[in-house]
Amino acid sequence: MTEGRMTQEKPFELCVVIDDDDDILLAARLLLRAIFGEVLTFRDPESAFAATAGLTPEAFLLDANFSRGATNAAEGFEWLGRFLARDPQAVIVMITAHAGVQVAIEAMKRGATDFVTKPWSNERLLATVRTAAALRASRKAVAQKDKVAMIAAAPAGETPLLGTSPAMARVQQLIDRAAPTDANVLILGENGTGKELVARELHRRSRRAERIMLPVDLGAVAESVIDSELFGHVKGAFTDARADRIGRLQAADGGTLFLDEIGNLPLHLQPKLLTALEQRKVTPVGANKPVAVDIRVIAATNLSAGQIADEGRFRQDLLFRLNTVEIVLPPLRERREDIPALVAHYHALYARKYAQPVHPIAPELMAALVAYDWPGNVRALRHAIERAVILAGDAPFGIEDIPLRSHGSPEPVRIDRAAVVEAPPPPDDMNLERVERRLVETALMKHGYNISSAAAELGLTRASLYRRMEKHGL
Repeated sequence: MTEGRMTQEKPFELCVVIDDDDDILLAARLLLRAIFGEVLTFRDPESAFAATAGLTPEAFLLDANFSRGATNAAEGFEWLGRFLARDPQAVIVMITAHAGVQVAIEAMKRGATDFVTKPWSNERLLATVRTAAALRASRKAVAQKDKVAMIAAAPAGETPLLGTSPAMARVQQLIDRAAPTDANVLILGENGTGKELVARELHRRSRRAERIMLPVDLGAVAESVIDSELFGHVKGAFTDARADRIGRLQAADGGTLFLDEIGNLPLHLQPKLLTALEQRKVTPVGANKPVAVDIRVIAATNLSAGQIADEGRFRQDLLFRLNTVEIVLPPLRERREDIPALVAHYHALYARKYAQPVHPIAPELMAALVAYDWPGNVRALRHAIERAVILAGDAPFGIEDIPLRSHGSPEPVRIDRAAVVEAPPPPDDMNLERVERRLVETALMKHGYNISSAAAELGLTRASLYRRMEKHGL
């Protein structure tokens, strides 16, 4: 192996040339040093394959034949396939003889980016390899841009997982055991119980903690684009596919992928996800070659164990792949002893956010909060405390600031004589943004933060309701 070292700034970093002719290697190295910082040359593809593991050259030049007298390019095709199997984004230019036009055509069909014939024209070789290297750089830039955008859009998840009740102690024990492993985890629980917090805790304690945890809310993604969102697509795969785009599985490579509301994954896509998890490879929409990924999958659903076990709703072979470890989160009504700590946490959190003092909470108010069933679970309690902090201002908040509603009823429940029925919004407030926020909030509270029921009452899809919740900070 010989190599040219960088002596000045070049447009591209690395090119690999593989040919059994030393004169060809020398000529290529001297010529390509004009545009590459480093040129690695190899006399046989096996050595090149081993030496470039983990590297991402902008271009490969690969001879079609290596055995003496061979003209059918069988060896070149074999190694072309092996390099592309290892890195489907690799850019490979085949080197053929003048009489090898059919070989060149077949190489392009098998995934080669371009070809050059030997003896070559120096200008032709430089132009071909420069174009190929620019293609590779463009692919890397697009993939990195997509990944950065997905990571930037992912929420930070700073809220801790709170609770010392026996029910939560069991959850913590499962997290302790599962987190350090790479086992897939399925989290079951009602809406608002904190499934994403458990997922983040599993990631935080894992060996992947320094890498990305990328959440995907399948309940908020339109069914028509879930395939592209998860697996990515190539340019021209469908009408609006104007450029290659990586999917969430590729973006989470090396880290953790959190599939929230996995029960919403359409049946026809479940086999594709199963294949990706089993083979550790992803095939983008419209692509012919899979891309290797290294991810840990944590999934969550508000479906019950019986519903998720329904073969007509969810493939059982995929379920077995996802629930290596199964964690069931208890609803808040089954861990009432945790409510005072949750109230104190969110009281302090929103007091800081809105620059309000933290006042002691009256014992009778805390008793009312503990006695309430909280159909929306921790999420509903959090919103209730935020609302109370806002309405009370710098005064202690009371039961009148937290309208506790009976399950399925829009009317407040009178807990004691201090309870006050909340008046409806002023009818003369016609501001569309405020009216929409009130309607969404009312529907969510009425249905205990059950997204499907609230969306149905509002005449929206789940995805549309999620977008409005995000828009209004709900």
